[in-house]
Parts: sequence; structure tokens; C-alpha cells
Amino acid sequence: MLPSPSDDQIASRRHWMSVLAKSPAARLEELWRDLAEPPAYRFLRRPEIGLTMIRARAGGTGTVFNLGEMTMTRCAVETATGHVGFGHVAGRDTRHAELAALFDALLQDPARHDEISATVLAPLTREQETRREQASRKAAATRVNFFTMAREA
Repeated sequence: MLPSPSDDQIASRRHWMSVLAKSPAARLEELWRDLAEPPAYRFLRRPEIGLTMIRARAGGTGTVFNLGEMTMTRCAVETATGHVGFGHVAGRDTRHAELAALFDALLQDPARHDEISATVLAPLTREQETRREQASRKAAATRVNFFTMAREA
């Protein structure tokens, strides 16, 4: 029986899966082509497109309700070294889900983890942070501060 992953391992994997899912598919494809040794792999679950329910909270903190459905694509792969990776991405891009699953499997491989973290995960994380900062600056530039003045009677 495999040991249970620690909270740190779960948080790390959650982070990299999020980064892979939110990265542009073209960028993942570019990083895949740049790999020194792409692994042999097989599909456990070929990429498939489906729907998922999006849930929200009224007012951000209130009662949970079903907002609607969105398309998503999922995939599962196993590398020749036996590491299983999963990819879940928004939309209908089957190659994106496949690449996310492949990088997930490689990041779980102790022999490849540091290499993939440095050459794939770190650049993608920086790029996402840059995009987030640019969007924040753009929004801040259009910010209007409203205030009221008290009038003396």
C-alpha cells in the first residue's frame, strides 16, 4: 500500500495542476517540444470533452447555488516509469488536457521533478503572475474613487 501524501505534497500538486490548466496550450506545446527527453507514455483515459457544473455563492459568501455548466476536457496518462498524470482543463482542447496530464506525471517522478519544475513550472508561474499583475494595473488605471462631502446646514 502506498503511503498517503503529506499536506505539503498535496498543496504542491494542486498548485502545479492549476498552473498547467491555466497556461496557454500553445505554451505547453512549446515547452513539451523543448524537453530533452520526452517520456514514452500510454493513455489510461484518452482526452474526453464533457460538462461540469459551476457552483457559486450568493454575494460571494452566502448560500451555494448552481451557476451553470461549462465545457471541460480531461485526460489520464501513464509514463513508461509508471507515473500517472491527470489533466483537467476548461474548454474543448484535447491536446491541452493531454499535455497537462503528461507534465503532471513528470512532476511526480522524483528523477524528473526538479528539471520539470525549473524548465516548465517556474516559467509558467512567472508568466501567469505577470499577466495577473498587468490585468490588475489595467483595472487600477480605470478606478474611480467616489467620496461624499458633508455639507454644513
